[in-house]
Formats: sequence, C-alpha cells, structure tokens
Amino acid sequence: MADKNNRYDLIIIGAGFAGMYSLYKAKLANMNAIVIERASGVGGTWYWNRYPGARCDVESMQYSYQFSKELQDEWEWTEKYATQPEILKYANHVAERFNLKKNIRFNTEVKSAKYDETNNYWSIKDNKNITIKATFCIMATGCLSTINKPHFKNINKFNGKILHTGNWPHNKVDLKGKKVGIIGTGSSAIQCIPEIIKDVNHLYVFQRTPHYTVPARNNPLKYSRDNTLDNPRAPIGYDDDLYVEEVKTHYSNFRLKAQNSVAALALPINEESALEVSKYRRNEVYEDRWEKGGVPFIAAFQDLNFNRQANETAAEFVRSKIKTLVNDHKTAEMLTPTYPIGCKRLAVDSNYYETFNKTNISLIDLNTEPLDEFITNGLSTDKNIYDLDVIILATGFDAMTGTLFNIDIQGRNNIKLKDKWAEGPKTYLGLSIESFPNFFTISGPGSPSVLTNMIVSIEQHVDWIFDCLKFMKNNKKTIIEASLEAEKKWVEHNQVVSTDHVRSSCSSWYIGANIKGKAKIFMPYVGGYSNYVEKCKQVSENNYEGFIVK
Repeated sequence: MADKNNRYDLIIIGAGFAGMYSLYKAKLANMNAIVIERASGVGGTWYWNRYPGARCDVESMQYSYQFSKELQDEWEWTEKYATQPEILKYANHVAERFNLKKNIRFNTEVKSAKYDETNNYWSIKDNKNITIKATFCIMATGCLSTINKPHFKNINKFNGKILHTGNWPHNKVDLKGKKVGIIGTGSSAIQCIPEIIKDVNHLYVFQRTPHYTVPARNNPLKYSRDNTLDNPRAPIGYDDDLYVEEVKTHYSNFRLKAQNSVAALALPINEESALEVSKYRRNEVYEDRWEKGGVPFIAAFQDLNFNRQANETAAEFVRSKIKTLVNDHKTAEMLTPTYPIGCKRLAVDSNYYETFNKTNISLIDLNTEPLDEFITNGLSTDKNIYDLDVIILATGFDAMTGTLFNIDIQGRNNIKLKDKWAEGPKTYLGLSIESFPNFFTISGPGSPSVLTNMIVSIEQHVDWIFDCLKFMKNNKKTIIEASLEAEKKWVEHNQVVSTDHVRSSCSSWYIGANIKGKAKIFMPYVGGYSNYVEKCKQVSENNYEGFIVK
C-alpha cells in the first residue's frame, strides 16, 4: 500500500502482458508497486482490438507466459491460433491466478510523468488529477496501443457509424445488410474482411498499398484426454500432427529453441539458400510452407531477409498464388504487392484473397482513385461517390512511440521525451533512456519487440529489469540511467544492422512512415532476439556497463 503521500517503490503504466508480469515480479520482490491502466480490464492491445476475426499470428502454444510451469500445464488453448476473446480470457486467468488486480488502478489514464531530481522520484499525474510518486517507473505501454486516425477531410459530416479496428466497441456491432467501407488493407483488415463479408450487403475496400499475406491454416488443437501417448515426439514448431500433451512434455526444450532463435519462436528453419537450390526444390519448399501456413513461410530459406534476389523468389511465389486465388485479373493485380516480402509485417489470414471472389465486395485503388472527403452518406473519391452506412478505419497504430508521446514525460533538467526523440527514438537496449533515471521501457524502440514473439521478449525485458533492481538494492544504489555514449552507440548499431535487412527496405510503420510528421527511423532492433539477449546479459554481467549507477 502507498503511504499517506501516495508514494510507491514502483509505478507500472499499462496492464497488458508486460504490465502484469512486471507486477508479478514486483510482488515477488516485496516491492510496493501499483499499475495504472486506462482500460477497465487487463489485456492491453487484446482488450481493445475486438474487431471481427482478430486473432494472434503466433501459434497459441508459443504465445503464452513461460515463467510458471503450473500456468503452462493448466491452461488449455483451443485453437492453433488463438482468437482475441480467448487471449483476453487467458490474460484475466493470469491476473486472477496471481492475484494481480488488487494492485491495478483501472479506468485511469496517465497524463504526465516528471522526474524530481532533488528527491529522486517520479511524479505521475493522472486524468483524475491524482499525483503518485514512485522511485522507479516502468512503461509497459505496448508497441501497438495508440491508434492511428489520419486526418480525413470532413470526417464529422458522415451521418453513419465510424469504427476503428484498434478500438472496436465491446458490444456486438450489427453489420447485417449494411453497406460498409473499410479504409486500409494491413493486418487487421486482412483478418477483418473475411469475417464481416458474411454479414454485409456490400463491402467496399479502399486500398492504398497491397499487403503480402499467407494462409494461417488454423485448426482446433489436438488433445489426448486419456494421457496414454506412447513415446511422445518433440515439437519443432507448427506441427499439426502433434498433440498438446506432446508439446507440454517437451515444453522446456521447445521454449529453449525459441530463446535461441532470431524471432523468439520455435520455427522450422531451413538453412538452405533460396539461390543455391534448383527451381524445382525452391518451389517445393515454398509449396510446403504455404500449405502448412503461418509465419514459418518467411523462414523457408535462410537468406530471404538479407538477400534481395533470394527474397524476390519468395515474393514472386506469393504473387503467383494471388493470381490463382483471385478470379478477376484486374482485382488480382491490385492485390499484388511489388515490394520485397517481409519489409512490412507479414500478415496471416483465413481466406483473405478468396474473399475477393464474392459478388458483394469491391476493391478501390486509392492510388488511381484518391479519396476526396467524407460526405453525409459515405465517401467520395475523385471519380465516384460511395453510399455507406458504416466506415471502418483499419489504419493501424502510431507504433512504439505513440503512447509514450501521449504522456508528458520529463526527465532531468525538465527535458521532454518528445524533444529528445524529435529526430527519432534514442534508447540504450530499448530499456533505458539517457536523462531519464530509474525509468524503463518494456519492448521499447531499439529492442527486438515487434519483430519477435512479444510475450517471450516481454518476459526477457522484465526479468532483466528486476535483476537490475535487485543488483541496485544489494549494492545500496538508488539511481540508474543510461549513459549518453552507450545510448549513442546502441542507436548507431541499431541502424547499421537494419541497413541490409529487408524490413528497412520500404515505407512501413517500422520506420514511422504511416504517421504524418513522425521522424523516419527504423525503430525495432533487427539483429536477432538471441543476439540481443546475449548483449543484455553481457551488460548486466559487467556491472551494468553503459549505465550510470549511483
């Protein structure tokens, strides 16, 4: 409990998977901690993203906490790729199992966070004008938690309903018989479109940039209820023949494989080069990956992320699939990307391309038919007027920095985070920021975060932070801050390793290209999860090298 001055050891902002695990660790460390959460429940992005078809693109047996063997063993996922309701149910199960909710202040939004250098504490003010003080502050605000709502001309004129995939109503939205427009064809739209098409009278899809997507091949998970599996097989990732019991029997090794990987995922990695095998062999591998489904497609060959010529073979394979799946030649051409596959986040779908064969869907290319404005009864382009009852904005997020910028964060000498990051985010390891003492960011810019299995990356970050806090306590230290030199070197390193990577080769939210006025810099660390973990380990083993500890 806080003292009469509302003072805590630790304040955690956000009650998603990062915030919940941080609170769990704080309780183990006997720290006086509180979590501030703007939603009315736990779950973070999975609390808000309730659009039809929302589900994880990481298989459910991997998209889960690993800190508790009991939790792993007792929880039962129902599908290969969990839906949003099931993930939210899991988040609530975790919160209740570990008695976390009593330390979470819901329906509360942090407005400012200011460091008091004289007294060494963070002063946090919320939307109810309540001030909380804490020695340490952890920003568990998520990478995709602030929606991007672009400026559309006369948007307030529209008399119908406007929805955003990233902030979907909690009550069921009735689209039965409605004329619906959806703006955007990124990951959320790709999941949403095949679902809402089932109800609508007609769906108009407004596309600026086509997106690569691969089939999920989602299925119910297999359980052996009699627990009599003979000689259970070790999982290699994404194997539909495995029973859940077989995975759980080998869970520790399965997790270890993920820990030693680039993306914190136990993927079936093919060490062959796409350019050093025959065309027949190459097509055979791609076909196999396509039929099995999911993100392992991008690991079909080891050089797809770094060799543009190799990448083009994978891109062309997917392009050829689009042409076979979409009947109308013109529509297929509009849906076909020309940029490298993987430079934007690879989407995973359930019959996305096939949906465009239905009679109640139209695809509008905003490059040849630019959006003009919202009107009372729909949308107008420079060529047509579209009569609509509902408009869905599938326009994504102000990724990685958006939520942090929504809070007035001030460090030493009243330096504002917005000012420090005006030319792009600067961190040390994605964990700490120079001039912001005792202030940690989980999955922040400069860490692998969105390029990995997020829950694994979250656990690694939280574990590192609490090991650091233990080190400080044991050595009677009260302040830790990234040095300017270490921060500078890490930012430079982050940009160097991203230079030749396919993910930095096109305009995407990875570089903030979807937000007007945002500095264009590649934000996540692309050097690989296992390499990153090793770097973090070296830093801590060398008495927190690169940090000023006092």
